[in-house]
Amino acid sequence: MKTARQIAEEIVNREGGFVDDPHDPGGATNFGVTIGTLRRLGLDVNKDGKIDQTDVAKLTRRQAVDIFLRHYYEQPGIAALPKALRASVFDMQVNSGANAVKILQQLLCQMGQEISVDGKIGPNTIAAAETAVALAPDHIVDAYGIARRNFYFKLADARPASRKYARTRAGNKGGWIIRAEAFISRRYHLSQDEFSKRTSAWG
Repeated sequence: MKTARQIAEEIVNREGGFVDDPHDPGGATNFGVTIGTLRRLGLDVNKDGKIDQTDVAKLTRRQAVDIFLRHYYEQPGIAALPKALRASVFDMQVNSGANAVKILQQLLCQMGQEISVDGKIGPNTIAAAETAVALAPDHIVDAYGIARRNFYFKLADARPASRKYARTRAGNKGGWIIRAEAFISRRYHLSQDEFSKRTSAWG
C-alpha cells in the first residue's frame, strides 16, 4: 500500500506545472495548487508582501506535496477512511475540494447507508465507508471512480467551457476522464465508442 506522500507525489505528477487558463475557475495553478489556495493559506512564496501569480509560478514541487498532505489529506480526515479509498478520494479532494467527500457520501447513501452529504468526514461517514468496504471489497473503489467520472461528465454537460477538460479536440478522453479512470479497473473504462456516444450532445 502506498504512503500518503507517495500518493501526493503522484497527484503532483498528474497536475503538471504552471498554467493560467482563462477558462479554469481556479485561475493560475502550479502543480495543482491554485492562487486561491495560496491566498487562503496565506502562503507568500517569494516573501514580497503580496500573494499573486508570481508566487504560484515560484511554488516548488516539494511545497505542493506538503500543501496537499496537510490541507487536502490530513485536515479533511481522509487518513481516517479505509485504505482502499484513500488514494482516489485524496486525488479528488485536490481536484475538486469537498466534492470528493460528497461524492463518496452520495455513493454510500445509494448503498443503503444513512449519512449526511455535507462534504465532511466524521464518525458516521467513516463507519459507513468501513461497512461499504466490508460488504463490497471488490467493487467500492470502482464504484467511487465511476461516480467521479459521472461528476466530471455532469460538469461538462452544464458548462461548455469546461468540456475541453473532459474531451480533447480530437474527440478522445480528456484529462478529467483519464484521471477518474486511473482509479477504475480497466473492465469498467469506457470504450471510445461509449465515450463518443456519451459526449455526442456536446457537438
